[in-house]
Amino acid sequence: MEKEIFQEVKNEVEKIMGGINSCHELEHTERVYKLAMHIGKKENADLEILSFAAILHDIARKEEDESSGKIDHAKRGAILAKEILEKYGLPEEKIQKVTRCIETHRYRKSKTPETKEAKILYDADKLDAIGAIGLSRAFSFAGHFGAKVHDKNVDIEKTKEYSVDDSAYREYLVKLRYLKDKMLTAEGKKIAQERHNFMEQFFNRLNKEVDGEL
Repeated sequence: MEKEIFQEVKNEVEKIMGGINSCHELEHTERVYKLAMHIGKKENADLEILSFAAILHDIARKEEDESSGKIDHAKRGAILAKEILEKYGLPEEKIQKVTRCIETHRYRKSKTPETKEAKILYDADKLDAIGAIGLSRAFSFAGHFGAKVHDKNVDIEKTKEYSVDDSAYREYLVKLRYLKDKMLTAEGKKIAQERHNFMEQFFNRLNKEVDGEL
């Protein structure tokens, strides 16, 4: 029965997240879901709770984007997730576990992940921000604001986010290079280190190529 509920919930998520920006679109949610399931199996987590949390974690992202950040998508997402799961009759105890994961998955957050499932969702979400896919998202985001493809000499203190200065490299210097140290699970740390190494090698090469080096 709960597998059927999951499919119904997934269908709702797909409808709600239609038209969202290219960095937090439905494909991001699906990647986070796959990562969460992978880590969850390694960490012996409650995969049922984790699956609902992962598929619902960004359900309020569109509202946050449209409010220019005034709405916290993690906090609002937990409320929306509760309403949806109650509609399909999921037990209250399970709903609370799911919403606790969603409330604490955000990078810029006031609440800290405490349960195993919450820590896994947090890691899975951050892992999609680094590595090859993370850089792809960063370049896409930078393009949205008309930022340069690359500026090896960008001054992160004198430039601002969400501006023409907010290049993928600036995002790497300000945030992405630190994410590997913020992982909360053993498997998350392992995957993060591999993805971090790729980013480091990528920008080392990119910096050489813009200087005309072979």
